[in-house]
Amino acid sequence: MSRTTLSKTTEGSAFGLGTALIWGAMFVIAKSALGRVDPFHLTAIRYLVASLVLLAALAVVEGPNALRLEGRGLHLAALGALGFAGFNLLAFTGLAHAPAQGAALITALAPLLTALVLWLRRGTRPSRSTLALLLVALAGVALVISHGDPTSLASGSAGWGDALVLAGVLCFIVYTIAASQFPGFSPLRFTALTAGLGWIVIAGATLAATLAGLEPEPSAGDVWAVAPQIAYIALLGAVVAVVAWNAAVGRIGPQNTALFGNLIPITTFTIEIARGYRPVALELVGAGITVAALLATNLLQRRAQSSSFSTKTSISPPQGRPTAQPSSSEMPYESSWGSPVSSTLRAHS
Repeated sequence: MSRTTLSKTTEGSAFGLGTALIWGAMFVIAKSALGRVDPFHLTAIRYLVASLVLLAALAVVEGPNALRLEGRGLHLAALGALGFAGFNLLAFTGLAHAPAQGAALITALAPLLTALVLWLRRGTRPSRSTLALLLVALAGVALVISHGDPTSLASGSAGWGDALVLAGVLCFIVYTIAASQFPGFSPLRFTALTAGLGWIVIAGATLAATLAGLEPEPSAGDVWAVAPQIAYIALLGAVVAVVAWNAAVGRIGPQNTALFGNLIPITTFTIEIARGYRPVALELVGAGITVAALLATNLLQRRAQSSSFSTKTSISPPQGRPTAQPSSSEMPYESSWGSPVSSTLRAHS
């Protein structure tokens, strides 16, 4: 391995590890803020800050012309509503009524759930091994959210908070898959524009919830009391971590980067235990089962892609004709929470 390659691997691993730690801690930090500010206002404040930073970064990096919607404003707004308003409002509302470690583990299921969404949308049936691993991962999640007693799920122990987090994850998956419809947009441009347009929907939903009396308007004192948490989830969680994740993808590839996503629920569990939470043995077993299933899925995708690549390269292209390049739908797109679904998209696109 050359020094340059080693340097890229080291840098990519550092970026991936840093992102996983930031996102893993974010579940705990966001939940602590929800004690003072409701999910709607917290999300509105978070993405007001984050979208302004992302749009400013886009203007600096790619120029002011990158802020143009090119006649696709409605499409981008719809995706922003799905990926940012849908995911964050559902996930934060769910997080307010569910343990942070359970929410982190449900979010980590995104690569496996993506395979099911692609099956429904494109008719691409997942392999039997993928379906089996999904069932194994879900069994692990069941052990965690039921606190080691999966039979209690029949009596509703999971709670609607976990269901809202799952619904939010599905919104984010559909949003991420739709990124392939914008092949001319860089990941930064797609994320910044949809975040900005998504914030308008978030603000409208927050205003409606406040006027309807569903969510109380927080006082300035409440917002100031959780200002450090807001700074963390807005700047580190929604901006720095996204940039670092994309940097990792660029250096070590989407599949290697996706492996670091498995550290997100582990980080959340570790922080909660350090804060005094004492999980039962079966909860830890469930977390381990889920992470193992996600790792196995990644390894199987590597093997399938390696086999496919070997088959393609064994057939020499006609002399004088260029080899095919990856289509836009195979390029990785990452967004704002840390659901590393790009490797699954590459395996099923």
